[in-house]
Amino acid sequence: MPGKARPGKQKSLSAAKKRFKKTGKGQFAQQKAAHNHLLQQKSKKQKRLAKQTIITSKAHSKQLKRMLPGK
Repeated sequence: MPGKARPGKQKSLSAAKKRFKKTGKGQFAQQKAAHNHLLQQKSKKQKRLAKQTIITSKAHSKQLKRMLPGK
């Protein structure tokens, strides 16, 4: 197709794809940190709370929308 150049696709940031999922309401959810290793020295409460999924803040969601254009 001579003449017009087509713009390329926007690429998602791979790190964000692995760490964040979009919820039904359009917010982003992520797993809390500190639940993979060195668990023996952590308290039960700390381990229990680290299992939870959290919703990111509105300010952080704006950045994530730019990082994950196809979501």
